[in-house]
Amino acid sequence: MHVLILGGTTEARRLAELLAAEALPGLRVTNSLAGRVAAPRTPPGEVRVGGFGGADGLAAWLGGHGVDLLVDATHPFAGTISFNAARAAERARVPLLALRRPGWTPAAGDAWHDAGSLAEAARLIPGLGRRVFLTTGRTGLAVFAGLRDPWFLVRSVDAPEAPLPPRTEVLLDRGPFTLDGERELLRRHRIDVLVTKDSGGEATAPKLTAAREAGVPVIVVRRPPVPEGVPVVSGPGEAARRVREAHAGRRPPGAPHASG
Repeated sequence: MHVLILGGTTEARRLAELLAAEALPGLRVTNSLAGRVAAPRTPPGEVRVGGFGGADGLAAWLGGHGVDLLVDATHPFAGTISFNAARAAERARVPLLALRRPGWTPAAGDAWHDAGSLAEAARLIPGLGRRVFLTTGRTGLAVFAGLRDPWFLVRSVDAPEAPLPPRTEVLLDRGPFTLDGERELLRRHRIDVLVTKDSGGEATAPKLTAAREAGVPVIVVRRPPVPEGVPVVSGPGEAARRVREAHAGRRPPGAPHASG
């Protein structure tokens, strides 16, 4: 049985680790990384880096490499690859499972402002603050470049793509982040508005707690929907269970059940 994991996330890596630890007989796992991060954390199993050439290219890869199950464990905001995965899986007649970490929910004391896109988030900034902590990743920042009055602290794993706002400081860093560290960052840079995508997960959530404590408003960009009809699980453990079930269904007659 061959499983292709579209990864690059903490959840994808954890799923690969769980499957490697279980060592199911005859299970082959390939991890696909987009290659957008210069030094990705490599998961166990086979690894390929780069795109597929759209839905048609992915469908051809699925068929050409005998993939039996496709797991879309990409970032919640990697909308294009998710829809390409759905179309490719349908064309190649390969089952598809989406692994999506739950989104964040506001707590008492939060001052969250909903935005449907990065462009909408940019329009909200002038009415909320002048010193912006921008944590939406290194791409798509051109929509903020026209804001000349606010000062921006942009945090990303790799250097962000131009154009950027004229008053920008770049902080290259990778989570997980600590609450104490986020508190100090907001204080040191006198941040008065935070902009983030609803990525979910625990690695970058401390900034939300720090903002709540400091009374800093947060602009939260909504995540795109998962393609209609695709089954979704919220954690690597549940995804691993689905793989085990699929693996058990492919056992030759008389073969022993896998442990676990």
